[in-house]
Amino acid sequence: MLYPLSYGGSWAAPKAYMTFRHARWGVGPMTETEVPGRVLVVDDSAVIRELIAVNLQLEGLEVTAVEDGQAALDVVRQVRPDVITLDVVMPRLGGFETVERLRSDPATAQIPVVIVTGRAQTADVERGEALGVDAYLTKPFEPAQLVAVVSGLVRTGRAHA
Repeated sequence: MLYPLSYGGSWAAPKAYMTFRHARWGVGPMTETEVPGRVLVVDDSAVIRELIAVNLQLEGLEVTAVEDGQAALDVVRQVRPDVITLDVVMPRLGGFETVERLRSDPATAQIPVVIVTGRAQTADVERGEALGVDAYLTKPFEPAQLVAVVSGLVRTGRAHA
């Protein structure tokens, strides 16, 4: 796999990446026979949105990107994403609050969520786990690992047929 953009960082960094519900997804690129999935990328940084979007698009995934949690809630029913990547600290509506609203709505409750954030404190990770997020990655992250997690969730955690 070729990842043209690198956010930097080290996959080996402590707490750089945590997963919840490990059995829900596999690791690795999608195969040619699999139908591409839809991903909703939510981050207030245009650079990070583009970094995530480009790397997921290279895997054949369809990506919609928005700037905050409120915008995500505004488009989630039209986009019908198979996975949502979500920053925590954003204007209007933050990531944790967005997850709470997604989980409280039966139409969006089962969509897998990957938190991608600079907040690596234990309390933040625990809050994400308590809210039912499927994976928690901290910035800086390795694009290849993000792609592996999202692709795995698209394959096995697809909320929409």
